[in-house]
Amino acid sequence: MGKKFLRFEFLLLFAVFIIATCGLVYELVAGTLASYLLGDSVKQFSFIIGVYLFSMGIGSFFSKFFHKNLLNTFVEIEILVGLIGGLSSVILFLLFESVEYFQFILYLLVFITGFLVGLEIPLLMNILKDKVEFRDLVSNVFTFDYIGALLASILFPLILVPKLGIMGTSLFFGMINVSIAIALCFLLKRELKNSYFLKAKAIFSFVILLSVFIFSDTILAYSEGKLYGENIIYTNSTPYQRIVLTHNKSDYRLYLNNNLQFSSADEYRYHEALVHPVMSIAKNVKHVLVLGGGDGLAVREILKYKDVQKVTLVDLDQGMTKLFKTNKVLTDFNKGSLNNPKVTVINTDAYIWAKSCKEKFDVAIIDFPDPSNYSLGKLYSLNFYQTIKTILQPDAAVVIQTTSPYFAPKSFWCINKTVMQVFPQADAYHAYVPSFGEWGYTIAINGFGTTFNTVNRKADGLKFYNYQFDRFNYFTNDMISNEIEINRLDNQILVRYFDEEWGKLQ
Repeated sequence: MGKKFLRFEFLLLFAVFIIATCGLVYELVAGTLASYLLGDSVKQFSFIIGVYLFSMGIGSFFSKFFHKNLLNTFVEIEILVGLIGGLSSVILFLLFESVEYFQFILYLLVFITGFLVGLEIPLLMNILKDKVEFRDLVSNVFTFDYIGALLASILFPLILVPKLGIMGTSLFFGMINVSIAIALCFLLKRELKNSYFLKAKAIFSFVILLSVFIFSDTILAYSEGKLYGENIIYTNSTPYQRIVLTHNKSDYRLYLNNNLQFSSADEYRYHEALVHPVMSIAKNVKHVLVLGGGDGLAVREILKYKDVQKVTLVDLDQGMTKLFKTNKVLTDFNKGSLNNPKVTVINTDAYIWAKSCKEKFDVAIIDFPDPSNYSLGKLYSLNFYQTIKTILQPDAAVVIQTTSPYFAPKSFWCINKTVMQVFPQADAYHAYVPSFGEWGYTIAINGFGTTFNTVNRKADGLKFYNYQFDRFNYFTNDMISNEIEINRLDNQILVRYFDEEWGKLQ
């Protein structure tokens, strides 16, 4: 009798561990997917966590209305959690381009999952309350609960997303949830009513999840094909972003988290405008720093100058730089720049790296993604530019991609104004890139020994930039914004400007 009870208790406590692990994974999947599709990871994760915890509380409240057949109810809920949580990413991927109220469906799925998970723990405690001393019951349940949550939070970014992807991860954990229900049906069949019916339901649910898991790559390709409207030739989920490469006729396009990074048809305009003004005005270009730019396209332009002896590229995502080092199509675009012996690639956080860097650079080219969230916004802050200044030579030159002055003038001039607080000379310019529209840059000099119209050197074979800086330096009235603040770490006003301006266009 004692061994039988210990097995009963262990099975249910192990179920708590699985519930916590799977529940947090579903929460992380929803937050990550929302960040991929909707942007602004801080806002999306905040809303997802809030809705999930609130719904767990509601579920816990309603658990008091369950009095009969608690073990059966627990198994039924375990099956439901596995089905809804497991299929949630599939549903969201397929519906993103098809329905108008996508966010409502997103939060509804999060609410239902949280509600069911919130029901499970109190039900389990009610099942065990007459068999275990209350003090031990509470201690054991919450210990297993928190251990499961810790495991999920570690596995999700380091193993699950890189290996299985978002869709595969949710389906895999859905199968784990349902597997627990199946195990309980077999091992506790005497304690369950209608155990055969529950077994059939659990096994059928497992087969559904397994079938979808097997075809998840096909489903994902279909949903992303609808999303991008182009032929997808490469996809990868790294710990930091979703990378998608598409091909349509002669045009290759790279998307990061659903945002266009470049089109092969006109990327030369963007990168020539980014690189050549700053390279031409710099007194020296022996040692060049590139922050971001993991595609190697800016480095390709830098290497057109024979004076360059060393290029240091710092990009967070190793998956990105590895792709642009090894993929034949992409190395054709960047001319194998990341494999050039002059180039050193460092995969780390640029903010942390800059604070510990002991080298000095002649030129800095800052090509980060747009400041759509606070993690990126810090890389456009006053504090960050002050740090960059400390690793530049006197009279060094720096350029920063500064989003669109036409679509986001507040964001553009906020970055420009922030840079002007740090460097003795700073100015702005823009270029038309058909796939992006009007795009802007901020350029600065760490001294007074030169001007922005100075041309100390030229590269051969340019298709767009003509070394006449003043032609790129004129702004019409609809690209001007005067009432803007400096972007500081403690206010991150830039992220609010960016969200406000680009949000109007979505």
